[in-house]
Amino acid sequence: MPWDEWEHIKSEVAGREPTSMRLNQVAPEPGGGGYSEDLKTDKKAWAKAGEEVIGLKEGITTSLTKLDSGQAGLGDTGEIQSAAAQKELYDSWKKYVGDVSGRCDALGGLLQLAGHDLAKTDETVKQDLDALAVRYGDTEAVGGRAGER
Repeated sequence: MPWDEWEHIKSEVAGREPTSMRLNQVAPEPGGGGYSEDLKTDKKAWAKAGEEVIGLKEGITTSLTKLDSGQAGLGDTGEIQSAAAQKELYDSWKKYVGDVSGRCDALGGLLQLAGHDLAKTDETVKQDLDALAVRYGDTEAVGGRAGER
C-alpha cells in the first residue's frame, strides 16, 4: 500500500466520532449512563423467590422429625453389624438433611437481600452464591461400593 493511501486512511479514521463497544447489550441512550428501560427487576419477585426457598425448610424439618422417630428404637448397636451400618446411615442422612435445611435458609436469605438491595453487582451476587456452593457441598458417599453397582 503506498504511503499517501495509508495517510489518507488514517486521516479518515481520525475524523470519525469514536464508537463505543457493545457486547450483548442494548445501545445506551444518548446522554444516559447505559441505563435501558428494557432492564427491569421486581423486588416482589425476588422476595417471593426467597420466601419460597426458605419455605422448603418446613418439609425438610418434617422429614428430619420422621427420620429421628424412626431411629428412636434402635438403642445401642453393640456388636450387630446391620445395626451399626443403620446408625452410620442415619447419622449421614441427619447431617445431609440438616445441611439442606441450612442451604435453603441461606439461599432464600440471599435471594431476598438481592431483591431488597438491588445495589449489589451481578458479580457480588454470584460470589455469594458460589460461597454457598462451597459451604454446602454435597456429602461424600458413605458405605457400599459405588463402583460395583
